[in-house]
Amino acid sequence: MAGLRKERGMTQSELAAAIGRTASWLSQVERGIQPVNRLDVLRLLADGLGVPLQVLQPDAPAAAEAEPAAEAEANDLDQARLVLSGHSALDVVLSPREDFRPSTMKDLRVAAERIWDLTHTDQFAELSASLGPLVPRLERAARTAPEEHRAELHSLLSRTYQALAAAFVRQNEADAAWVAADRAIREAELSGEPLGVFASTYRLAHAFVRLNHLDQAEHVAATAIKALQRHIEQGDATPQQLSVLGSLHLMLALVHARSGERAAAKQQISDARTVAAQLGEDRNDFNLEFGPTNVEIQAVSTAVDLGDAGEALDIGKGLDSGALSVERRARLLMDLGRAHAQRRRFGDALECLLRAEKLAPEMIRTHIASRSVVRDLMLVAGRAASEELRALAGRTDAMG
Repeated sequence: MAGLRKERGMTQSELAAAIGRTASWLSQVERGIQPVNRLDVLRLLADGLGVPLQVLQPDAPAAAEAEPAAEAEANDLDQARLVLSGHSALDVVLSPREDFRPSTMKDLRVAAERIWDLTHTDQFAELSASLGPLVPRLERAARTAPEEHRAELHSLLSRTYQALAAAFVRQNEADAAWVAADRAIREAELSGEPLGVFASTYRLAHAFVRLNHLDQAEHVAATAIKALQRHIEQGDATPQQLSVLGSLHLMLALVHARSGERAAAKQQISDARTVAAQLGEDRNDFNLEFGPTNVEIQAVSTAVDLGDAGEALDIGKGLDSGALSVERRARLLMDLGRAHAQRRRFGDALECLLRAEKLAPEMIRTHIASRSVVRDLMLVAGRAASEELRALAGRTDAMG
């Protein structure tokens, strides 16, 4: 593989950056210290080198014939992207005025809360339609309301932009997620809510992960953890502080897992478990859904990312996620499906994916991880693929 890289005039750092891994991991792979057996990682390397998968693994199955792709649909978040593309209150900037009505505060609170409900249930089309009128209303209100309402309005804006960042990440619109997260950070600071800044920073790190900017994601999460830990050490930690701190540890675990840094990823999961034990319950502060259950869901995902399918299945066995959002429950099933696929239990993998699709169809049909595992299942099955698998591949456009 090193020869292929050099033929293309790429350094280890350049190839590692192109595939979202670290140069040290790639060096270990090229020297045979770090074996690569997973089909998805081999495909990632092949794509980075610009060669067919079979060049790196001659016995890899050739691309299976897929059913005709359905006509392309517009992205469910197109309208939300337009809202994010400009300034939503230009008329107020040009002609400052005080036209805010305090009676609208209740409606704005309800509307902002509903945005998160739609995000947690992956109803992206409805989310996008709701954001169209809501964001301009909030932006105008934050500039025209009396001082007594402005802090809350900035907080509502921050929460709305956080939801938008989370939705964009799930639909693989990471550049838009970056913009939304950055705006959420600013609005949280204007609201005077420090923990909102840290929760928004979590969303920013997620955008960097999706962009494969793992060094930036690590910097964002690690810096936030250090600052928050230092603050907590000065007094008793509140449940909200623990929720944010634990979520940041999970974010850093994700970053290290995607970088192939096994020991570091497992240490972050351990740190998150410690925080969750201190918290003692599943909570949803800042819509982070942090608690003992979510830590184990992330532990399953981390184990899958590291190729430890057996560990992932052991952790997921009997894990009750019923009290969490539809998105979290579907994510667990999706990751268990990925684990079964790694163990070549293809029937079990398909069953998990279909169950996840029933819970959150939009997530399973658009999430990059689910599409990847469906593609792998189709490649292995070839012409023997079941009708259920072929139908799922068509719905996810996994072979497109």
